[in-house]
Amino acid sequence: MATNKIQTGIRFEPELLCKIAYVAKDNRRSLNAQLEYLAQKCVREFEAVYGEIPVNDEELYRR
Repeated sequence: MATNKIQTGIRFEPELLCKIAYVAKDNRRSLNAQLEYLAQKCVREFEAVYGEIPVNDEELYRR
C-alpha cells in the first residue's frame, strides 16, 4: 500500500515503549497510530500557545 508518510526510526527506553504499547492497545490503536496521535496532540497544544508552526513545502520531504 502506497503512503505519503515518512518512515523514521525512534529509540525508546524499553519500559517506556512497553507502556506506550499498552496504552495503544487500550485505545485500540497500533503502536504507530498511537505515536502519531501523541505527536499530533503535542503539536496542537504547542500551536495553541505559540501559534501555527510554519512548514516550508520544499523541505517537507527532504528529511
